[in-house]
Amino acid sequence: MTTPIATPSRRAFLAGSAVLASALVVPLHRALSSVPAGQLAANGYLAVLPDGAVSLALPKTEMGQGIMTALTMLVAEELGLAPSAVKVSIPPADRARFAPIDTTTGGSTSIRELWKPLRQAAANARAALVDAAARQWKVMPDGLTLADGAVVNPASGKRLGFAALVADAAAHVPTDATPTPRSAWKVIGKDTRRLDSADKVRGTAQFGIDVKVPGMKIATLAQSPVFGGKLASHNAAAAKAVPGVADVIALDDCLFVTADSLWTAKKGLEAAAPTWNEGANAGLDQAQVVAALDAAVAKPGVTAKAEGDLAQARAGAAKTVEALYHQPFLAHATMEPGNCTAHVTPQGVQVWTGTQVPSDCRAAAARVLGLGEDKVQVHNFLMGGGFGRRLETDMVERTVSLAAKVPYPVKLVWTREEDIQHDMVRPAYADRISASLDQAGKVAAWEHRIAGSAVMARFLGDKFNGVDDDAVDGAIAPLYPAKARLVTFKQVESAMPTGWWRGVGGLRNTFVIESFADELALAAGQDPLAWRLAQITDPRARAVLQKAAAEAGWGKALPKGEGLGLAVLHIWDTCLAAVAHVKVDAQKQILVPQVTVAVDCGPAINPLGVKAQIEGGVTFALSAALYGGVTLEKGRIAQSNYNDVRPLRMNEAPRVITHVMPTDNAPGGMGEPPAAVIAPAVANALFAATGKRVRQVPLQAGFEAA
Repeated sequence: MTTPIATPSRRAFLAGSAVLASALVVPLHRALSSVPAGQLAANGYLAVLPDGAVSLALPKTEMGQGIMTALTMLVAEELGLAPSAVKVSIPPADRARFAPIDTTTGGSTSIRELWKPLRQAAANARAALVDAAARQWKVMPDGLTLADGAVVNPASGKRLGFAALVADAAAHVPTDATPTPRSAWKVIGKDTRRLDSADKVRGTAQFGIDVKVPGMKIATLAQSPVFGGKLASHNAAAAKAVPGVADVIALDDCLFVTADSLWTAKKGLEAAAPTWNEGANAGLDQAQVVAALDAAVAKPGVTAKAEGDLAQARAGAAKTVEALYHQPFLAHATMEPGNCTAHVTPQGVQVWTGTQVPSDCRAAAARVLGLGEDKVQVHNFLMGGGFGRRLETDMVERTVSLAAKVPYPVKLVWTREEDIQHDMVRPAYADRISASLDQAGKVAAWEHRIAGSAVMARFLGDKFNGVDDDAVDGAIAPLYPAKARLVTFKQVESAMPTGWWRGVGGLRNTFVIESFADELALAAGQDPLAWRLAQITDPRARAVLQKAAAEAGWGKALPKGEGLGLAVLHIWDTCLAAVAHVKVDAQKQILVPQVTVAVDCGPAINPLGVKAQIEGGVTFALSAALYGGVTLEKGRIAQSNYNDVRPLRMNEAPRVITHVMPTDNAPGGMGEPPAAVIAPAVANALFAATGKRVRQVPLQAGFEAA
């Protein structure tokens, strides 16, 4: 049995709300406990329905990371159920409904944010059901247990199903029941297969691009290939002459064609032959971007972290090492291209899409159409990849702008080329980093200058203080102590629109810091592992580092052209270390046959899911590490599809050996950490194999140029 993935219509949702009036509804946060049960369907909740079924509205969005399963396991643990017995729904966007929980899915926050409130809510439901059964049986609640949708009295053998208890329990829901202790866990910590896998394999799982609305037309669009360009001309008559084309809609910077099918819309768009006024950015190229970044790190930027006397620490040091690192713009290139469906009527607008920010999409649609948010309903779906791309609302904004101009529902689909060439790319960065070592090889002074686009500035506006907190994440408090430290950031913008990418600031900083750590070990004349262990005081980081190194056979003799490299981090409340085994063939092709990972993420709710995240993160990040990057040429992105935004091929995928270390620490995130360590581990292994230090991503191109 698989957990159904329900995305109800507005009518079905409202009908369900009426049913919940007689249900046991448990708020996700104590602040919601005063809301009457009959009205709580407008807020975040865990519900036991009148028929005894347990219903969970996901506060976060499933995009392949496995939180639908992991969050359900938290509920199942408290209520004595198999995870597959919980009915899981992806609810429409409503910021107030889940407040104070943030419904944004990103930054490896889902488990960290919901670990306590969701377990508490489920524990409260358990206590209410147990107390209701105790009242019926006229016994003490101590010793009563839950199993398979019923409260059980082991002493008498009696059972009462949840359905028989809901009405009474709903009137007596505590707020401070004690969640099940680790020693009694039966679900948490057990390998559990993904609840949504079967539907995905059968093709019945619903993604945003699968949406079908009666009377719907399909649309595609062309946007100015040069960022900032405007539409100059188009041939609407030629487009409408294509059989099946319905409408041609022009905005100042894009052109839409709606039709009976996507293919027809594409043919209509080709016939329309739009031309563009390219504007001031037509002369911009990648070399100018890199030059601006290099100039920015030639001197310190705005201070993000300052401690100790840098000059004094340098003066007393035995040796100073300095390096310049470069990282490119990165496209998200999600398997499911950009898409959104919308229907604008006099009553408001309905939107169907897969998004990491459903509440932000609702607000964006309201803003574009000049409506109150109460007139906007956003139905969220599974996503064929997010990686930060679907933290943006531009897909919804484009779609509702089009939908407002046509009398029918419309699904807008970006072609792969439009999706890549109008991505909100990961910023390009330059990092100038230096460290002074004492006679023992310990770090005395550390300076890290970072330059790149400030994604946060777009959201903070006038409140932006010159430092992008995300861009310096992982840099202001690295694992390596220093007597003096200075970390600065300099905002450098280009025409390229930028956004978040899986691993965010922690990923890009881990590449720089962990690559540089190997350079410092070399300067100190020490083994990279030994040097790290001599510096790092964080016990969790030391433990995963030693485990990964031991399991990978660190120090073993390897054939010529092969090497091991390591990297370690403590970010997102998770400690993770990886050792990459690299081979370089006669054609200078970098091969990574194996990656060994050790992780301390606190209690692994679903160890199978943790391993899947690590395997997926390693593979995803290895694509970017070896081949990633898009370039700016004449004001536009030069790449357009998977032929030049190359993913890792199946025969290139490494064997990933994962060691999940049992600890009592609080839960950590798992979306970003495995991706963040791969580029530095491979770069360090490449140096061990060849003696060539590559300080830029993509590593393959950098190695060939070295």
